[in-house]
Amino acid sequence: MAGARQTAQGAVVSIEIKLSWTLPTMSIIARRKQTKEISIGGVRIGGNAQIAVQSMTNTYTHDVAATVAQIHRLEAVGCELIRVAVPDQAAAEAIESIKKEISIPLIADIHFDYRLALAALKAGADGLRINPGNIGAAGKVKAVAKDAKGRGVPIRVGVNAGSLEKKLLKKYGGATPQAMVESALRYIDLLRSFDFHDIKVSIKASDVLRTVEAYRLLSSQTDLPLHVGVTEAGSLFSGTVKSALGIGILLAEGIGDTIRVSLTRDPVDEVRVGYEILKALKIRQRGPDIVSCPTCGRCEIDLVEIVEHVESALLTKTTPVQLAVMGCVVNGPGEAREADIGIAGGKGHGVLFKKGKVIRKFPQEKLVEVLLKEVEKYENIRD
Repeated sequence: MAGARQTAQGAVVSIEIKLSWTLPTMSIIARRKQTKEISIGGVRIGGNAQIAVQSMTNTYTHDVAATVAQIHRLEAVGCELIRVAVPDQAAAEAIESIKKEISIPLIADIHFDYRLALAALKAGADGLRINPGNIGAAGKVKAVAKDAKGRGVPIRVGVNAGSLEKKLLKKYGGATPQAMVESALRYIDLLRSFDFHDIKVSIKASDVLRTVEAYRLLSSQTDLPLHVGVTEAGSLFSGTVKSALGIGILLAEGIGDTIRVSLTRDPVDEVRVGYEILKALKIRQRGPDIVSCPTCGRCEIDLVEIVEHVESALLTKTTPVQLAVMGCVVNGPGEAREADIGIAGGKGHGVLFKKGKVIRKFPQEKLVEVLLKEVEKYENIRD
């Protein structure tokens, strides 16, 4: 970059400054903490396994048809592990029928009654989640650990800030990260005392900072695989923000082996947000990565509707591809020059571009159609 300045004596001195800048390289995978590997129904968690995305059904588990239908929708968008609530015997027994109709491992979520864990194991659950705060005395945990070990079924010690043991709440003056970690470590030790070692751990709160601090502390004290998430994160908007921050911070620090985004929403959205977090961190690339402009006064198309249409149409696609949907044919191709395929709309017409180069023009009403056809061609080439 050339420039000039004037000296105190009035002489003009020419200055040439050479600027060089390269994109920083960062490998989150390279610095991910090495944890013990376990297997849940054939899905590897921890060690060198990829970070798995999971969710939880919100149907009544004993309604087999509804639960299976929801799991099928989750499978279609990439859910790799599914958890179901087991509040009663009917729900536990339904697991056997559900498993016959699905392709991903099923985890039984148990609170309060250890006998439901035993019933879920008998029905064929691939994994258990038990809550140290309410599962009961050591003898009950021993019975579950013995049966799970005999069947080769892993157990997640799932600590929640909202259901910590009363003794710990009194000791720490509340559900602090330290209290949560002590609860988790105590139950890990308890399971190990029964010669049970097929364990993963979660330690969640509904606020981001406490969750992050708790996981950092826990990760420093165990090499067990960690299930990461912000519990009860909220609606689609607030829950996505909290989850992206909490899960994203931890993954960027190398903490976490499987994730669940917790939303007051259709669980399909939990899986979608989970993959978007992994894409943003360049940990996993599943399906299209869509960039779109925030719109401005130059935008003369309904970009919001177009983007939503594209997202919906490509929901189940698995081939990684970077797409751009831009609202201005003037700056669109330039601003999204890294996209494999892009469209930009203008008044009455649109353009197709690839890697910033305009390929052709077409009528505005064909924006979505053109993009989807190009994605299909791209998939065929990649496949």
